[in-house]
Amino acid sequence: MSTNPFVNVSRGWWVFLLYGVLALVFGIATLLWPGRSVLALVLAFGVLSLADGIVSLLSIFRKDIALPNWLLILYALVSIGFGVLAITQPAQMAEAMLWLLAIWLIIAGIARIVFAIQVRKLINGEWLLALSGVLAMLLGVLFLANPGIGLITIAVWIAVGALIYGVLQLIVAFRLKRLRSPA
Repeated sequence: MSTNPFVNVSRGWWVFLLYGVLALVFGIATLLWPGRSVLALVLAFGVLSLADGIVSLLSIFRKDIALPNWLLILYALVSIGFGVLAITQPAQMAEAMLWLLAIWLIIAGIARIVFAIQVRKLINGEWLLALSGVLAMLLGVLFLANPGIGLITIAVWIAVGALIYGVLQLIVAFRLKRLRSPA
């Protein structure tokens, strides 16, 4: 057995290669079919939410849970309800989640602008904070005005993130493989 920790880590180079390839395939598929990808993500959130709700509901029978039973039951029912809706009506839930994001962006934008006004005498460059608030508000308004654009935009950003992640994983895999190979 090798005592060099780098050699031991490099044995798993193929795992990074696999993750990289899967991330690239996911990213490309999401770019090719952004609408379907959004629905798939909502379905995945629905399944996770449903499972979380069921586990939380079963937790009321455990004595070592710090939360009161009424709160566990409420959380479980909301999670199960969201899960069922996301699984049975993924398109409507995707739009509802986008509306929540849009409202949050508008509120966050207003908060940034107000904060920038309050600290304008304390810091330089407060206009950048105000600008970020204006941009957040504009994005929120855009998402509310045209939810379809918002959903596709989110899918494209997820795809770009997956592609970058995939490339980075491939780089790590090939570096680890090279490290494992005898020089």
